[in-house]
Amino acid sequence: MNMTYEYKNNFKRPRSTVSYQQKLTLLKRMIVEYVHENAALVDELEEIQVKTIMRKEERKFLLRKLCEYEPLVAEEVQKAARRGIQSPAVVQDGKKPKKRNSDASERRFSTLKPRRPTMKSGKKKLVRPVPTDSTGRPIFPINLGKLTIHSLGDVLTDRPEFHSEEAIFPVGFVSTRIYGSLKDPTTRCIYTCKISDENGSPLFAIACDDGSTEITGDTPDVCHSLLLQQINDALSLNVVSTRPRGNDFFGLTHPTVLHLLQGFPATRKCLNYRWTRFEVSKSADTVKDQNDAGLSYDYLQRSINLCKYKMAPDVLQKPSDFIDNI
Repeated sequence: MNMTYEYKNNFKRPRSTVSYQQKLTLLKRMIVEYVHENAALVDELEEIQVKTIMRKEERKFLLRKLCEYEPLVAEEVQKAARRGIQSPAVVQDGKKPKKRNSDASERRFSTLKPRRPTMKSGKKKLVRPVPTDSTGRPIFPINLGKLTIHSLGDVLTDRPEFHSEEAIFPVGFVSTRIYGSLKDPTTRCIYTCKISDENGSPLFAIACDDGSTEITGDTPDVCHSLLLQQINDALSLNVVSTRPRGNDFFGLTHPTVLHLLQGFPATRKCLNYRWTRFEVSKSADTVKDQNDAGLSYDYLQRSINLCKYKMAPDVLQKPSDFIDNI
């Protein structure tokens, strides 16, 4: 009996369920608070994300406006080219310009001798020799870095439109150059530049091997400006200046090309052209490709990468040649 009594006394009864109910109520209350706090944080995060997207769009818009630091519309270039080099006399102070005696001027010009070609002042420029055949004619194609000359064409002397002070525009001139595609400027393409005679005036054409429409114009600058504008339109961003350098893109101002064209007998009759002194030397340095995004494919890609990085610096990798605080 003593043993049984001690066992009953040592037996512990289960605790009251009141304390567990209080803890359960407290946990439920904490869960509700955390759920409300989480919902508030989600709403705040969504607002921040919307603001971030808006700021990015505003930044893209401002960058596009910033890239338009040099607006040059292709139509204006066309009009400027068609107006020609000479402009009419400007009337100042409300006075009419004096009329010249046409008969006297005709008699004076009839007695003058043809003007000799002008020579550019300065030292002679060194050019590397070009491979020639047994008759002394250059062997085509002539590789000049990223530029290749396939034909020099024929120099016309009876029409002043086929030359300028800086370059000669021979009919039948053909050159090719590697540059960005008009459809996808990040892809390499071969551009073919040609000069032809159309109704007594030179016609310049640039064709891309990606199947794009051929670009034509009255001057090399018109063609080059239209090409650069199409490059910007393909990317929806001004990655390259539309300031034209048509003569350089065609290769008409390359020292080797000028030296070969000056060897034509007909070139001496191009009165407006300013001659350059050249000297052929095997030790002459090779003409390096110009670091211009409008002429070089490599520099075009560099400009594209920089513009893309400026639009999304938090997503794209920073280019190795990027300079901060510019």
